[in-house]
Amino acid sequence: MLDVRNLAFSYARKTVLRDVSFVVSPGEIVSVVGPNGAGKTTLLKILATLMAPDSGAVLADGADAFARPLRYRRQLGYLPESPALYDDMTVKEYLNYRARLKGEPSKRVRRRVGEAAELCRVDDLMREPVRRLSAGMRRRVALADALLLRPRVLLLDDFLAGLDRTMREAAGDILSDAAAFSSVIVTGHEIADFAKWTTRFLVLRNGIVSASVPASGTDRAVLCERVAAALGEVEP
Repeated sequence: MLDVRNLAFSYARKTVLRDVSFVVSPGEIVSVVGPNGAGKTTLLKILATLMAPDSGAVLADGADAFARPLRYRRQLGYLPESPALYDDMTVKEYLNYRARLKGEPSKRVRRRVGEAAELCRVDDLMREPVRRLSAGMRRRVALADALLLRPRVLLLDDFLAGLDRTMREAAGDILSDAAAFSSVIVTGHEIADFAKWTTRFLVLRNGIVSASVPASGTDRAVLCERVAAALGEVEP
């Protein structure tokens, strides 16, 4: 379980996040949406321990992520907004390298890489040089990287960016599989796509979580209307 408590963060004198609190349980897929500049990417960087908050806490199964960040990162899968890959490697070489870099024992690397590649639909690209991949395919490989060690916490920033329609349609199956072992948080603007598979929307506006919109038992069109209303895009 990921427990986010009263996070605050500022750049110079500009407040980006203030008193942000929420909990994501195993099996949940939580979608964080908000206008550009709302702090979504900053929030995920803090949850990934790449940036330290001014105040507040991030707890993974009760343990402070910032007290032992290396241990926490072993449980973490993170897909940044603009992932960097190694162009001179093949997809297989890259994923093998990343699995070893994350500390996976050699005897398990092959299985971990195979599982992640199959899950992200890149198992037919293993011999392809990374430099030849399209932007969407590169993002699939980066997602496979994030899933390599079956992380307890999975953070996906601007998750659907660069993915074609086929891969967007497959995203729900991928995240449903990942939620079997992860607490999943995604960010982005694609509310209609997210509504197909998310368990809850968090609306981030003006540095705070202004609304939490559960998806369970709600018609998708109604869900999208509620989220749009919370964003201020339509009248509630």
